[in-house]
Amino acid sequence: MTSKERFRSAMEYSGYDRPPARYYACPEITADLLKRYNLKDELALREKLGCDFRFVDPPYIGPPRRFFDYGGLADGLWGEKYEMLEFGDGDGEYRESVLQPYKDMTSVEEMSIYPLPSTDWYDYTTIKQQCEEFSDYVLWVGGTSVPDFINGICRVRGVEQTLMDIATEDPVFIRLLDMFEEFFYDKTKRTLDAGGGKVDVLNIGDDLGTQNGLLISPGSFDRLFAPRLKRFIDLAHAYGAYAMMHSCGSVYGLIPRLIDIGLDILEVVQIDAKDMDIDKMHSEFYEKICFCGSMSVQSTLPFGSVDEVIYEVNKRKELFKDGGMVIAPTHQIQVGTPLENIEAMYRAIGGFIE
Repeated sequence: MTSKERFRSAMEYSGYDRPPARYYACPEITADLLKRYNLKDELALREKLGCDFRFVDPPYIGPPRRFFDYGGLADGLWGEKYEMLEFGDGDGEYRESVLQPYKDMTSVEEMSIYPLPSTDWYDYTTIKQQCEEFSDYVLWVGGTSVPDFINGICRVRGVEQTLMDIATEDPVFIRLLDMFEEFFYDKTKRTLDAGGGKVDVLNIGDDLGTQNGLLISPGSFDRLFAPRLKRFIDLAHAYGAYAMMHSCGSVYGLIPRLIDIGLDILEVVQIDAKDMDIDKMHSEFYEKICFCGSMSVQSTLPFGSVDEVIYEVNKRKELFKDGGMVIAPTHQIQVGTPLENIEAMYRAIGGFIE
């Protein structure tokens, strides 16, 4: 089966030669794997591991901005600024917002001092060629930062203020929601238009949970986020694509609502969070919503043995033997994770190239 056939069959619960697989990891892990296998780039690594997904995105052609060496933005779309900050003992870095332009604003009128980004800053003419180049793979657009209402607004307004905004439904926050929605919806629609129906997945994202429960109340989700997210889900379906939503944390309490608004795939199924273990997900939601992820970057991958990694993969292959699962990590594979465990995961899934 091609990657595209495998994925489509998995989503239809029609069986497959092996479960589809996806790869994401910190840049440091990717660099270590490239060295381990003597490969030239991440695309070659994805091929080696048996990753079935390929990213399609219009290149940025807008006003000059600063980018980090790995390609991530240092100057954000909304006027925010980022720096690479070390974590742990300095073995790794993460991009963090260090300047939030909307943080202290108390009225919508103040917001006009920052110009809005334009969807004309991207070259959509390249999308057709990208789709043709990877035609046998699962083509996905978007990402965890689309529309990323909570996380994204935290980066331009601050975490504490954003959480207060959700509780009070502050007009500045509502205006930011509108801005994010309209920009990302238009960019996504133009990308899907250019793809001509060849895109398989629209990946949207936000973080709705913490380790122990929901980040926001179901009522806040219904009022502030559900209609906006449904608009993106409906857009995916209009182009024949599946809608996949990223969320870290315990989102068990919102899964029925996500199903109701039409979500096809929940990513990343953080099994170490409360009520998110894989047996519970299977018993309560099998054939109601598909899953992507569930291989823990908190426990099994960094701290388990090779045999434990293989056991967890085989468990998913048995639970979801007819479909409903893309096996992948529960987040970016973190610095310090044994490379043997990563290799064991992809070998056990079945697509690893010797």
